[in-house]
Amino acid sequence: MNPETALKHVDASLREGADLRLKVAQECGCTIVQAAEVMLQCLRSGGKLLFYGNGGSAADAQHLAAEFVGRFVKERRGLPAVALTTDSSIVTAVGNDYGFDRIFSRQIEALGNPGDVAIGISTSGNSPNVIAAMKQAAQQKLKTIGLSGRDGGALAQCVVIALVVRCPNTARVQECHIAIGHLLCELVENGLLEKHHV
Repeated sequence: MNPETALKHVDASLREGADLRLKVAQECGCTIVQAAEVMLQCLRSGGKLLFYGNGGSAADAQHLAAEFVGRFVKERRGLPAVALTTDSSIVTAVGNDYGFDRIFSRQIEALGNPGDVAIGISTSGNSPNVIAAMKQAAQQKLKTIGLSGRDGGALAQCVVIALVVRCPNTARVQECHIAIGHLLCELVENGLLEKHHV
């Protein structure tokens, strides 16, 4: 590895990510606030948040659920959030018996209640199991939020709130997705504490 070339690559990659974040702030800022308000109202009403995605998006789902159950920054009560990606017995049983496309929709069917919020993450916007879960969530009157990339894909068309990172680079999209997720955590946490719902 040529150190000078590698350093230029690092600089270019980080600048690309920074530029994309600024673009997301301009294009998605109001929608991020809207999504946070929907999540806040759900939690205030005794509902729960259901996160899901595949691969890196599965890791994001688990990460964000942990931020709500534990804490993001401030001390407050634990908030009900579940990552539908983490129970290997459920995922493998449903995948084996019904097919991989139903691993999330079956859990929505079992766990989702009207007023809960389903948050699906797909960098392509076209993950069949995420889209199937969103359709199931809509049938059960859950609020639906989708985080996607590229042009939003089918996911952006089947959710109430679509947060689309318009970039073809999967890694850059994932970086923005976790940044958006952290903003959602921060806004919800601040909203709960401002209203003294601790």
